[in-house]
Amino acid sequence: MTTPQLVSASELERTSVVANNTMNRGRGLAGVNSYARELGLDPLAHLSARPAAPSWLDLCSGEGRALREAATALPADAVLTAVDLVGPLVPVPAPPTLEEVVASVASWAPQRTYDLITCVHGLHYVGDQLGLLVRAASWLAPDGLLLAHFDPDSVRWADGSPAGRAAVAALRTAGFRYSARHHRLTLEGARQVVLPLGYVGADPGAGPNYTGQPAVGSHYSPC
Repeated sequence: MTTPQLVSASELERTSVVANNTMNRGRGLAGVNSYARELGLDPLAHLSARPAAPSWLDLCSGEGRALREAATALPADAVLTAVDLVGPLVPVPAPPTLEEVVASVASWAPQRTYDLITCVHGLHYVGDQLGLLVRAASWLAPDGLLLAHFDPDSVRWADGSPAGRAAVAALRTAGFRYSARHHRLTLEGARQVVLPLGYVGADPGAGPNYTGQPAVGSHYSPC
């Protein structure tokens, strides 16, 4: 087995597999190509059922179309945050309830908690996928919900051997639910998560994942 050449977060974000990805750029709130379909949950209905001031954080949000659509339908006290490495390619003023942040999810952190946190196919382009999940778990409201697509095959040990089963087992022990059929992780309620895998670097040459698109390999060592 050839040990892959691993890169840092800053190097990874300059590679074509991350900088040029279009996986989530135009996805809307509902319909065929939508958050509702990909997540198995209607974000607007979920947030509308909240008693007051619903809040939604979308990581790797692309153009932020889904949150823009939700902003027009939710109450004026809603808080919506879209975070993306590139952000909208054509600047258009955001609705008052929507904050669009152009930043790396590898280092960005919010100043508040959220009722709903989503990452639609975004983890495929993140080096430390498990690290982001650990951090996002602490950003949830006490009764908040996190939904994210996750590909266990992209998680590897430092030498390149598969670590997906160990990663899923650790996530389930921490309280996450994983649907292999939908490649989707779910977590209910804020918590401090500690996983027994230490991040060592990313492989931008891992090749296509289950979506058919080039993706990133995330490499870890036991700890």
